[in-house]
Amino acid sequence: MTGHNAPHCAPTHDPGGDTPADVAPAAPAATPATPASPAPDWRVPVIGGLPADRRLLGGARELAEAVIGTLVERVPVYRRLPREQLAGELTRDAERRIRALAHTARTGRPAPEAEFTAVREAAARRAEEGLPLDAVLLAHHLGLEICWEFATRHALAGDAADLLTLNRLLLDQLREATAAAGAGYLDGRRRPTEHRYAARQSLLTALLAGTPAEDAATRAGLRLPAAYAVLCLSVADHPDEHAPEVDPAIAARRKLRRLGAELDHRTRRSALYALTSSGGLVLVPLTPGQGGQDGQDAHRRADAPAEATWAHLAAAVTAAARAAGAPVQAGAAAATPAEVPAAAALACEVLDVARAFDRPPGLHRLDDVLLEYQLTRPSQARARLAALLEPLVDGGELLTTLRTHLAGGLNRRHTASALHLHPNTVDYRLRRIAVLTGLDPTQPADVLRITAAIAARTAEQATPAR
Repeated sequence: MTGHNAPHCAPTHDPGGDTPADVAPAAPAATPATPASPAPDWRVPVIGGLPADRRLLGGARELAEAVIGTLVERVPVYRRLPREQLAGELTRDAERRIRALAHTARTGRPAPEAEFTAVREAAARRAEEGLPLDAVLLAHHLGLEICWEFATRHALAGDAADLLTLNRLLLDQLREATAAAGAGYLDGRRRPTEHRYAARQSLLTALLAGTPAEDAATRAGLRLPAAYAVLCLSVADHPDEHAPEVDPAIAARRKLRRLGAELDHRTRRSALYALTSSGGLVLVPLTPGQGGQDGQDAHRRADAPAEATWAHLAAAVTAAARAAGAPVQAGAAAATPAEVPAAAALACEVLDVARAFDRPPGLHRLDDVLLEYQLTRPSQARARLAALLEPLVDGGELLTTLRTHLAGGLNRRHTASALHLHPNTVDYRLRRIAVLTGLDPTQPADVLRITAAIAARTAEQATPAR
């Protein structure tokens, strides 16, 4: 009865599952906006002196929690799901579906079609997350069992006819729900090989390879834009990927699905992307109106995005990170379709520089890391600059102190606070650095050389991220 597969009790329509749209509060009931009238001559089954719909509604939350608890206890795969998924999405959907069953008991009419559409969509998400089909279907049967035990707990000797009526309603719901879940599970298994998906991936491959892409675009039902924004993403782990007893593969797939869903939403499903749980590449088409052709952007190339476009893309990256529940860094560059391979390489280099210099999550362009980028390019000068700091390698915390001091704007009190030191200790370390390297961090003339040396050393030691 969970969002994955809440007891067969009919679910409310929940197209997004755990996607960003699910953040909105759930509707208080699973009934349609206009409540259905009871069927002619329908009499609500009464169990233990209380109408079945009222009994179900009165205990909906308790029953939903019991369903989740039973799934965790009796179906091993559910023990490996993230806690937020169990306590949030699954419990929420279970309660909605119980309310939908109460609606059926009150009216004698089948649950609205939207309820079974939601079951189908939830099963497709479970398939994408890697849950086995038997566990998906078993959840509906266990839900039925728990709903029945709850509703009939206080049955009286004279309730036999009403018990039969309620039993028929439950079985009817179970039949429809398991059929929908089975179909939805197959949908989820087929999605990666759908023609549309395959055609778009072929287009992405052609663009990244630098081969003519017009035919691939036609097969995908798309037109090549004047330019693409090419994003190279690094996605951090979600906390659930390291949580005890949680299956890290399921947690990673949930994170990736949320990330992709938000990117689709923000780009109106126009983006091409190849993503894993740790990152990947995204190509966002840019329309002619997004180029910087007037005002302060007049000096830019015709295919270069305006600042407003970059701001929109930065907001999309931030929103995708929030939906995924994990920090996301992105290197970005713009290019015509023919220039996508070079732009992808540049975007990934920008990302590597941003990561190496501990830039915050978000979108970074070459303009944001110009100095660091230039200083980290391979050359004899880079190696010599890096060697300037070699005397600090065995100096305990001296190199850390130097990095912190520069990052904090050469403010000794900030450095002391960041490292939990007394300011006098910071002064001592800075003097020691000057003695060992011949470069004094307190002298403006030496600061630029020290900054360049740190950039060069970072580049020399960094392991390429791509």
